[in-house]
Amino acid sequence: MPQPNSNQSTGAATKDRTGIDEPRQYKVVVHNDDFTTIEFVADMFVRVFSKPADEAMALTMKIHREGKAVAGVFSYDVAMTKAHQAMALARDSGYPLRLTCEPD
Repeated sequence: MPQPNSNQSTGAATKDRTGIDEPRQYKVVVHNDDFTTIEFVADMFVRVFSKPADEAMALTMKIHREGKAVAGVFSYDVAMTKAHQAMALARDSGYPLRLTCEPD
């Protein structure tokens, strides 16, 4: 019986998986309104997005000046969860704060 040659192909098709794309990332955008207080928005950044107080206030002021700011970039599920948590926190406090998720 002949010995199998290690240089011969087995005939099985193999495919390299080097072309796998990273999951798409989403920006969580916080939009300005005329009712939600600056203090609440800064606190929301700390509580929901784990931002340090100084960064939270800087983002809050950017929203106030420019109309919106990116709270963070996450996978789809995390972005949607954080946006919903922040809006629920706002609704519970009587504010109409709006957050959206956009592809990065």
